[in-house]
Amino acid sequence: MPITFRKSVRIFPGVRLNINRRSWSITLGGGHGPHHTISSTGRRTTSMDLPGPFGYRSTRRRNR
Repeated sequence: MPITFRKSVRIFPGVRLNINRRSWSITLGGGHGPHHTISSTGRRTTSMDLPGPFGYRSTRRRNR
C-alpha cells in the first residue's frame, strides 16, 4: 500500500490551500456554488455540485 500525503488548510472564508506530495493548489469558492482550482502544475479546474440524488459534479479542465 502506497503512502500518501494530503493537507488542506482554510486560509480565508472561501479560500483553501491544498498540499499533496507532488504539488499544491488554491481553491476559490465552494459551498453550494461553483469553485475554481488553480494548481502549481498548471491545471485549472472549474467545478460545481449539481442537485440530484448522487451529488454529481460537472468539471472542466484546462492546462496552460
